[in-house]
Amino acid sequence: MNQSDPKKIVLAYSGGLDTSVILPWLKERYPGVKLVAFAAELGQGDELKGIEDKARKSGADEVVIMDLRQEFAEKYCFPMLRAHAIYEQDYLLGTSIARPLIAAKQVEVAHQTGADAVGHGATGKGNDQVRFELTYMALDPSLKIIAPWKDVKFELRDRESAVEYAQKHNVPIPVSKEKIYSQDRNLWHISHEGAEIEHPDREPNWDKCLTMTSPLSKTPNESEVVEVEFDSGNPISVNGTKMTGDKL
Repeated sequence: MNQSDPKKIVLAYSGGLDTSVILPWLKERYPGVKLVAFAAELGQGDELKGIEDKARKSGADEVVIMDLRQEFAEKYCFPMLRAHAIYEQDYLLGTSIARPLIAAKQVEVAHQTGADAVGHGATGKGNDQVRFELTYMALDPSLKIIAPWKDVKFELRDRESAVEYAQKHNVPIPVSKEKIYSQDRNLWHISHEGAEIEHPDREPNWDKCLTMTSPLSKTPNESEVVEVEFDSGNPISVNGTKMTGDKL
């Protein structure tokens, strides 16, 4: 290990293909490095089931899982709702708004575990890299930032090669080269990429895409009145029942 190499990295870990292969890749890239897989519970449903075991099998030395659902809803989603924040009149920023929270908690975990670096699996061509790294730098500029997609030695730049690498290193992954489909879900939204979605001339498989809603053809043909109470711009109850933001 070089003197400048990180000794311990807190990686933002989702359990998906990219971060699953990044764990063993980091072990190869920085021999002797310790890895902390940090997973944030943001309302992904069953996606976090078995994630600790999966992270350890993928190369993590430690696993930290935080339930951030209430904080995410009340301190991130609701302010965004009040601001009517929509990107290009269409995208509701569900993935985007989660990144600063995840990054902030990574810095906390780095301080708690004695890590000298934080890392993410965002590509070098999108905005997520900026959301992660600006948060890291704002909260602790002394931490090294590990971004494999911006490392010239990182060769897993398409899903096929990542799947091959995972299979070679016995990394448990939820996809295959024949069925490549990626989702990003939290309390606020779900987004999809891969498979037929990458081809504008093909219709998406709605049974797979609509996991938080239903096609109109499968919904009741009856109206329903729902009363939502607000306080200072934040929703606080539904039909008279008060609840925390994540439950609401």
